[in-house]
Amino acid sequence: MTTLQSAPSATDAAAPAARKATLFAALAAGLVLVAVLAAIHVTQGSSSVNVVDLWNVITGNGDDQAAAVLVASRVPRLLAGLLVGVSLGVAGIVMQTVARNILASPDTLAVNAGAYLAVVAVTAFGISVPLLTGSLIAFLGGLAAAALVLGLAAGGGGNGNGAGTVRLVLAGSAIALAFSALTTMLLLLFAEETTGLFAWGAGTLGQTSLDGVAQLGPVVLATVLVLMLFAHKLDILALGDDTAAVLGVRVRRTQTIAIVLAVLLSASAVTVAGPIGFVGLAAPAIVRLLAVRIPGLQRHRALIPASAIMGVIVVLGADVLLRLIFGGAAGVEVPTGVVTTLFGAVFLVILARKLTDTGATGSAAAFALSSTASPRTRRLLIVGAAVLLVAVAFVSLLLGDAKLLAGDLLNWLTGQAGPVTEFVLNTRMPRVLAAILAGAALAVAGAVVQAVSRNPLAEPALLGVTGGAGVGAVLIITVAPLASFWAVTAGGLLGAVAAAVIVFGLAARGGFAQSRLILIGIGVSAAAGAIVSMLIISTDPYNGAKALTWMSGSTYGRTLPQLIPVLIAIIVATPILVGARRDLDVLAQDDDTPRILGVPLGRTRLGLLSVAVVLTATAVAAVGVIGFVGLVAPHAARALVGGRHALVLPMSALLGALLVCVADTLGRTVIAPGQLPAGLLTAVVGAPYFVWLLWRSRRTS
Repeated sequence: MTTLQSAPSATDAAAPAARKATLFAALAAGLVLVAVLAAIHVTQGSSSVNVVDLWNVITGNGDDQAAAVLVASRVPRLLAGLLVGVSLGVAGIVMQTVARNILASPDTLAVNAGAYLAVVAVTAFGISVPLLTGSLIAFLGGLAAAALVLGLAAGGGGNGNGAGTVRLVLAGSAIALAFSALTTMLLLLFAEETTGLFAWGAGTLGQTSLDGVAQLGPVVLATVLVLMLFAHKLDILALGDDTAAVLGVRVRRTQTIAIVLAVLLSASAVTVAGPIGFVGLAAPAIVRLLAVRIPGLQRHRALIPASAIMGVIVVLGADVLLRLIFGGAAGVEVPTGVVTTLFGAVFLVILARKLTDTGATGSAAAFALSSTASPRTRRLLIVGAAVLLVAVAFVSLLLGDAKLLAGDLLNWLTGQAGPVTEFVLNTRMPRVLAAILAGAALAVAGAVVQAVSRNPLAEPALLGVTGGAGVGAVLIITVAPLASFWAVTAGGLLGAVAAAVIVFGLAARGGFAQSRLILIGIGVSAAAGAIVSMLIISTDPYNGAKALTWMSGSTYGRTLPQLIPVLIAIIVATPILVGARRDLDVLAQDDDTPRILGVPLGRTRLGLLSVAVVLTATAVAAVGVIGFVGLVAPHAARALVGGRHALVLPMSALLGALLVCVADTLGRTVIAPGQLPAGLLTAVVGAPYFVWLLWRSRRTS
């Protein structure tokens, strides 16, 4: 019996050629767009040299001034944009493949934060190193951060959605916040040695010569070529560890090599231009979205060059847009990284809304701690925390740049103190009260947000509310430097409300799903941080320490009248939350139980979240931006007194007040007469605790 096989038709034969033609056309279109952006980019700047002058220079008819501008400023900035775009675009696509997570990037893996910390640390201690050595230092810092984040994110994950996604971004955000706190601490302690690094830390393409691009360009090119050789293995790796192992790929070795090369690319970009944010997230994610419509773009042999091209488009596009809107001088004053971070934050929010959420209450419960103590012991613990707070406040009044004795405090209280003692305590008492009130407000706000969202990892800082309050307050400070404290407080309140409306409004569509809520909050926080950096640098670039101190959370210079807003907020919130304590218990369970018990779900959530927003905004106005208090204090409270909010709320308030008061005391004592903002110390304490929570959930998963 003969089997007849039909000859391939002309259509079938032409299909692969058509797919290749489409792919090449898409890549060519990207290159054309890069060329157009480059042409526009090289004509922009703060000098009066225009496109005609530059053309004359290119054709050999230009004057010396135009040639100097082109060679010394325009071309180095353009080449830096090309190098950074290629580096971050390729690094992002490789990290996404290794982590099998579309939200993996140099930012979400804290690579940029680790590299930045390493560079600042070396500079702060006066160590002068060549450019390539500096790149190696940045590489080691970024590699350590990536290893830590990937280790914490492993386990209990998904396939790029739900629990796996939120775990990765949360781990990266926690490590990045801790590294940022250490970096800010170094910038404040070594202000002279690190002059200019704050603006550089936001990511700027401004170059003084071609040295950086000339030395690191070959490193980037060689790294990209090596990754192209690994393209086939990356294709197989994307199928999963088991499949890759069956097909002969050594999974761990391939993953390690890929991550090391991706971090090397990120470190090169940081060395040249500072940590330009979210390019490594947005560029590869856009390419992956295009790959659905462009045949052949799914393979890494096409994904890698496409991501490189898209990275350049994002970087140059942001720089061109920045100078088109604000003028040529904006390229000097406002870092390009601010624009890319804003763009990337919006993109993160869009991706978060599209992700399916598998991290339900059950997985969140892995983070929650519960007490086994008896009811009597729990009440005694609350009393003990209150006594401890009084003792810490007493000690805090005695310590600082001027050490006092208990008798001095007694004389001050009875009006018999000398002028020096009276001056010291008159300025120190408002600071201690500010720390206590703000700590209590932030902790209670965190406990409320966690209960309403049924997410033990939610807190005002991670959900963008604290960042929004910071934007509002800094905006008032920069627009009207002589504005009253009440105006700054109003600005902080409006900013917090705006951030809360955005975050909870976007997350409400998915029923406040755990992953979506946190990812949207992190995106809004990133955007808020970028806006604050832009406000500081564009209005007062040479006095960043003042705003840095405020954004890091400080009680310096506080007076008793400035504490009235947060005091009023606490007084008003207390009876509301006491009356809603059982509603909080019910809301923390699920959506069905409140409905069965007749609790109006939407209205109750909105009311409680409004209370949390007001508490957060007034606390930020009182002491600046302090992170992790709203996370650590409620968790510790549950570990001590259980999950009933009748006990959790007062214990959270006491522990939050203790945490900020101790941090403030240490900040103005350990390096006296110098001072460290309290928010930096709470971040240094809170970030490891947050990491431990992630590690604990990894083990239980």
